Amino acid sequence: MAYYPVFIEMAGRRILVVGGGNVAEGKVQGLLNAEADVTVISPDLTPALRTLLDAGQIRHIEREYQDGDLEGYEVCMSATDDGAVNAAVAAEGKRRRVWVNAADDPAYCDFILPAVVRQGPVVVAASTGGASPALARRLREELTDFLSEDYADLAALLSGVRAELRQRGISVDSETWNRAIDGQLRKLLVQRRAEEAREHLLRGLGVSEALAREA
Repeated sequence: MAYYPVFIEMAGRRILVVGGGNVAEGKVQGLLNAEADVTVISPDLTPALRTLLDAGQIRHIEREYQDGDLEGYEVCMSATDDGAVNAAVAAEGKRRRVWVNAADDPAYCDFILPAVVRQGPVVVAASTGGASPALARRLREELTDFLSEDYADLAALLSGVRAELRQRGISVDSETWNRAIDGQLRKLLVQRRAEEAREHLLRGLGVSEALAREA
C-alpha cells in the first residue's frame, strides 16, 4: 500500500478517540499539542487522561463505542486492542467519510501515524508504511540524536530574518539561502552566539549592507 505524506492543520477539528488506555493517552496528547478538539469514548480513563478531563482539555463519553458515535467528527482514532471494535469503527468511518486510524491495525486505517521528532517548529516524521513499527521507533531514536536543539534556534533565526527581508521588500533566491545555511552558522548557534549567527547569516545572504542602509 502506498501512502502520501502530509502535515494536516488540526486546530479546532473535532476528533474522536476510542479507548482510554495508554495508547489512547499518547494519541490524545499528540492531538492536544496540535490544538484539536478531542473527545474520548471509553468506560475508563488512565490517570493522565483523567487529569486532562478535570482540566477541561478533553471531553469524555463514559461507555463503550457504539455504532453512530462517529457522527459529527472529522477524524477518529481507535486506540483499542479489540479487532472487532476496530473493524466496526472503520466500517462506520467508511459510511460517514470520517478518516479512521486504528492503532497497530493497518487493515482498518485510512491513514497511519509516523514516528515524529520535534525541535521547536522543526518536525521530522518517518514511516515504514506500517511494515514495521519497531523500525519506525528505531528511526525516531536515530532522528532524535540527529535533530539537536540548535535546529530550533536555527528555525527561529531563519524565520525572523525571512520576515524582515519580506517586510523590506528584499528578495533572496533559494540557492543563496541554501549556501547561507552553512556549518559555521550552526556552530555559532550551538555556542549561543545568537547575534554573531545573525550577522553571519545576513552576510551569507548578501543583505548586510542593504539592511544597514535602511536601519
